Amino acid sequence: MRLPDKTTRLEEAVAHIRDGATIMVGGFGVPGTPFTLIRELVRQGQTGLTVIKNDANEQDMGIDHLLVSGQVRKLISTHIGLNRRAIELLNAGRIEVEFCAQGILAERIHAGGAGLKAIVTDIGLATELTAGKPRVEIDGEAAVIETALRADVALVHADRSDVFGNLGYAAVARNFNPMMAMAADRVIAEAETVLPLGGLAPDAVHTPGPFVDHVVGLEALSEEYQVVRR
Repeated sequence: MRLPDKTTRLEEAVAHIRDGATIMVGGFGVPGTPFTLIRELVRQGQTGLTVIKNDANEQDMGIDHLLVSGQVRKLISTHIGLNRRAIELLNAGRIEVEFCAQGILAERIHAGGAGLKAIVTDIGLATELTAGKPRVEIDGEAAVIETALRADVALVHADRSDVFGNLGYAAVARNFNPMMAMAADRVIAEAETVLPLGGLAPDAVHTPGPFVDHVVGLEALSEEYQVVRR
């Protein structure tokens, strides 16, 4: 059996995203954010999107481009405090934002990738984060049911990939990317280096190729990929 070559042109890969799609976007601030895939999504103009990402990036970076273009209907995130535009859109009622504690967001995505329907936790019981969510009692103690998260498409950034889609991430870019790649019906990966099959050592594979549908090789990295210095 010969494994397929999943390398795809940028435009063709992103064209699989439809209006109204739910999209997971990897990254923790700058590291691991697929800026090139986001830019192409802005260019193609799909609308009514639900975006799941740890953060809303900063103004003029990443997710902010989707906010400027009006493509986002709902954002599921842990915080948006670094992006003034996201805050203004939320306050104006132009986007819906569902906030999650960071660990809860990660576990909801992990659950989605593992085929679970929900997780049960006591985190956030006395906060607005769990308002309206179903409650249960376990061993005499209250808990909240947090539904699992899945997406139509996951956009991830890898340091390296082979043509079959085995992915390796660099340093802290190995954050939300691996779990998101397990929790979406279609996975589009951008990679700084694309190697022939067998080019990645087994121990260097963080996301196995069967989870990945498309690999987009990056010819150059824009300024957005540089870590912001303060």
